[in-house]
Amino acid sequence: MPPPCQIARKHIDPPSIGRNGYQGFLNKTEILPKGSAPFNERELPCDILVEHDVGIKMRDGVTIYADVYRPVDSNAKPVPAILSWSPFGKKLNGLTFLKMMTPYDIGVAPKTISGLEKFEGPDPATFVDCGFAIVNADTRGVGDSEGMCVIMGSQEGEDGYDCCEEVAKLPWCNGNIGMAGNSHLAIAQWFIAQRRPPSLKAIAPWEGCGDLFREQFVRGGIWAGNFFDHISGVMIQGRDGMESFKEMYKRSGGVGNDYWYDKRPDMTKINIPTYITASFSSALHTMGSIRGFLDVDTPDKWIRFSPYQEWHDIWAVPKYTDELCQFFDRYLRGSNNGWEKTPQIRMTTLLFGDKDAILDEPLPAYPPPQTQDRKLYLGENGSLSFDGPPSTVCTVSYESTRNDSCSSWTYTFDKPSRLCGIPKAVLYMSCDDNDDFDVYVTLRKLDKNGKPMLAINVPWSTIPPNSIEEIPEDKISDILLYSGPIGLLRASHREIDESKSMHPNYPFHPHATIQKVPKGNIVKLEIGIFALSVAYEAGESVRIDVQGQTPQIQSFAALKGKLSTEDNVGFHKIHSGPDYPSYVSLPFFEDK
Repeated sequence: MPPPCQIARKHIDPPSIGRNGYQGFLNKTEILPKGSAPFNERELPCDILVEHDVGIKMRDGVTIYADVYRPVDSNAKPVPAILSWSPFGKKLNGLTFLKMMTPYDIGVAPKTISGLEKFEGPDPATFVDCGFAIVNADTRGVGDSEGMCVIMGSQEGEDGYDCCEEVAKLPWCNGNIGMAGNSHLAIAQWFIAQRRPPSLKAIAPWEGCGDLFREQFVRGGIWAGNFFDHISGVMIQGRDGMESFKEMYKRSGGVGNDYWYDKRPDMTKINIPTYITASFSSALHTMGSIRGFLDVDTPDKWIRFSPYQEWHDIWAVPKYTDELCQFFDRYLRGSNNGWEKTPQIRMTTLLFGDKDAILDEPLPAYPPPQTQDRKLYLGENGSLSFDGPPSTVCTVSYESTRNDSCSSWTYTFDKPSRLCGIPKAVLYMSCDDNDDFDVYVTLRKLDKNGKPMLAINVPWSTIPPNSIEEIPEDKISDILLYSGPIGLLRASHREIDESKSMHPNYPFHPHATIQKVPKGNIVKLEIGIFALSVAYEAGESVRIDVQGQTPQIQSFAALKGKLSTEDNVGFHKIHSGPDYPSYVSLPFFEDK
C-alpha cells in the first residue's frame, strides 16, 4: 500500500551473523528433539519441527521470511498458528535482549525460556507442546525480508493481513490464526486485526499502546523518540533502511498530519476475541491497552491488569502462560474448556515498598463503578483541599530546565484508602520567559514519614534484593521500578476535542495547531494522567509533583541524566485561587 506521504528513511545496520540471534539465511528444515536445549537454556518438552526462513509473499511482490515451529505430526494433523510479528529478529533475541537490557533478567530465572522465542513473543517450547505452531516473522525490511523497514501504520497492517492469509493456506495449518506478544508485537495486532483478515480468529495484545503520536513519540505534544531511536539502533537489522520518526516529526512541524494519523489504529473495527493485558508501570502502553478494551467491537474481550513488567509477565508466570494457551485453545480449536468463565476485567492494586501487589480482583466495569472522581484543589503551603480553591491568589514556581526542581502538593489519608481509575490535573499556568512550555505531572506515594516510595515490577521472590534500599544504583531502571503515573502536556497543544476523549479525565488533544502562550499570560491546561490502582494505609500520602522535565526513571544508562525537553526556558508559574481553580481529580475507590 502506498504510504500516506513521502517517508524519510534512516540507516540501520545490515544483519550480521551472531548479532541479536541472526544465524544467516538458513532455509532448511530440522527436528529439535525433546530434552535438547538448543541455546543451553530451557530443555524442550517435546519434539519440535522447525522450518527456517520460510518465504511469504506480500501482495506487492515483496517476500518476508519467517521461522515456523510446529508439532512433528502437524502435516497429518493440522494445527492452529500463532503469529509473532515484529522487526526484532526471529530467534534467540528474547534471551539476548533480556540479558542485555534488564536488571536481574527482570526476574526471569535461568532455563525459563528456550531461546526459540522472538523478543517479546511466546516461547515455541511451550506452545508447540500445547499443539500450536508459532510463526516468528521478520517484518518488511528486517533481516532477509525484502523492502524498507516500516513501523506500524497501514503498511504493517496490510503485510500482517497477507501473512495471516498465506500461513492459513499452508498444509500443516488448520486455517485458524492467532496473534500474541508484548509491546511492538501487541501494537501490531491492533493494526492487523482492524483489517479483519478472515483467518485471524483471536488476538492477545499484551501491553500495546494505541496511538504512536499521543502515547509514544509525541505524548502531550512533546517529542519523546529518543527511547525508540536507542532500541532500534541496538535491535533492528536490515538492508534497506527504516522510516525515521525523528525526521517525520520535524517535517510535520510538531503537529499531527496524515503520516501520524496513519499510526493510530481504529480499534472499533476489531471484532474477534481479544485478550488484553495492561500494567500501570508501563510508560507507553497503559492507556492504549485500556482504550483497546473499551473500543474493540466484540463481547468476547478480556483485560487483565498486571503488576509485572511485560517480559516477566509473558515468560515467567506459568499461570498466565497457561491462560493464554487456554484462550487460544478455545478460539483457534473450538475447545469447550470454560474460558468464558474468566472474569472479563481483573484488577491489580500496587502496595509499593517491600510488599507484592494484590492480583486478579474481578471488576464489573472499567473504570470501576465503585470509583468516585473527587477534586482536590491546590492550596497554600503545598496543601490540597476538597473544599474548593483558596480565597486568595497563590502562585508557586519551579525552574523548568532542572531535573530536580518541582512544585508539590500533598494529601494525607486518614483511613485505609485506594485510588483506582484515571486521574487528571487542571492547572492554571504561565511563563514570563517564553511563549511555550512543557509540563510534567506525577502522582507519588509517600510513606508515613513523608518519604517517596517505589513499587517493584516483579515478584520480590524472583530477584536477589529484599527491599528497594538493597537495589544498587546500576540496577535502577523504570523496567524494574515504578514511581507513579505521569501526565504531560506542551502548553501550545492544550486544545481538546471532547468528542474523542476516552474519558473525561483523559482529554484527547488533536495536536492539529500550535497555540502559543504570550509571555506572562495565564492559560488553563487539562493534563490527563496515566491510570493507576494504588492502596494507602492511614498516614500515607499522595503527592502531586509538577515540573518541567520528566521524572521518569530512564530505562537505559545511555539515556540517564539527559533533559527530556530542551524547549523550556526559565521559571513556570502555577496559579490557584478564586479565578484560577487549579486542582487534581483523583479516582477514590469506595468498597461497597
